[in-house]
Amino acid sequence: MSVWQSTEFDNHEQVCCFSDAETGLRAVVAVHSTALGPAAGGTRFQPYATDDMAMDDALRLSRAMSYKCALAGLPVGGGKAVIIGDPGHLKSEKLLTVFGRFIDRIGNVFATGEDVGFSVADVETMQRVTPYAAGTSRDAGDPSIHTAMGVLHGLHAVAEYRFDRNDLRGMKVAIQGLGSVGWRVARHLHDLGCQLIVADVDEAKVAKARAEFGAQAVTTNEIHAAEVDIFCPCALGGVISQQMMPEIRARAIAGAANNQLASAKAGEMLHARKILFAPDYVINAGGIVSGMEAMQAMPGRKSADVAPLAERLAWINTRLLEIFIRSHDEARPPEVIAQTMAEELIGRAPAKVLA
Repeated sequence: MSVWQSTEFDNHEQVCCFSDAETGLRAVVAVHSTALGPAAGGTRFQPYATDDMAMDDALRLSRAMSYKCALAGLPVGGGKAVIIGDPGHLKSEKLLTVFGRFIDRIGNVFATGEDVGFSVADVETMQRVTPYAAGTSRDAGDPSIHTAMGVLHGLHAVAEYRFDRNDLRGMKVAIQGLGSVGWRVARHLHDLGCQLIVADVDEAKVAKARAEFGAQAVTTNEIHAAEVDIFCPCALGGVISQQMMPEIRARAIAGAANNQLASAKAGEMLHARKILFAPDYVINAGGIVSGMEAMQAMPGRKSADVAPLAERLAWINTRLLEIFIRSHDEARPPEVIAQTMAEELIGRAPAKVLA
């Protein structure tokens, strides 16, 4: 399939495909927009059923990164990299080195970091051959720490707007996915006195959450239907579908996963049911927010005045409240409002609503 024929293509500025026969590397880097500055986005390393699905993912996620950076108030554009394959079998120091050299070629417009299947240690390996990788102990630290903190700020915005509360104590939250971000969100919420319901494909993580947080465990097929105040998806995307809509009993959905809505129609149905949705690329922006100093230190980057990290993370709360209020005033779903605002910020004509 031609990149221009993809349903996820949105006048992306640049799309690169890299391959290396010796290591088995096959990667796609998509740069959606550099209107606000050089693009940034993590590298996702996972097996895809088809090459077209990998291309679509890179295009979709890079567009979301443009919106994420714009709404976070960052002088950064949106991009994304994907490596096709099972990281458990394909990943090697040699492959990461080769990938790093490829990224170095396009470092004037794109820098990358940690994501699904791609760890902080992998970024550190890349840094031996390119300065255009960030998110390690030598700069902002593990971005998942800051992503989780940003989600917490977002959950406070949800509590304020939907539940008219200034704290989260006693609220029931269902967390889907106990990875590096989901686990930290669970710990924060437990410390704040929330009641947790959790689900993960890793039974050991679930058992640990039950032991440490007193969490109730359900299956990954049931978590969306839990009777809770907030459903917090922190696994992979596409978890909110039209088919599951009658089963959702939460009054709000706010989590760290990317592309949570399986379709635009699903978002419309949530809005019609008055289930508040926190647009994922707004609430999960903490990782990219935390990397500003490291990105500005890269060769060829212009310095810009940015607020301290704690203030930048707290801005997620402010931005979400702005989106929720405008959503109510204009009678449009929050994700539509968020996309409209982002397109205004990057100077693009309205595009199709993210599905």
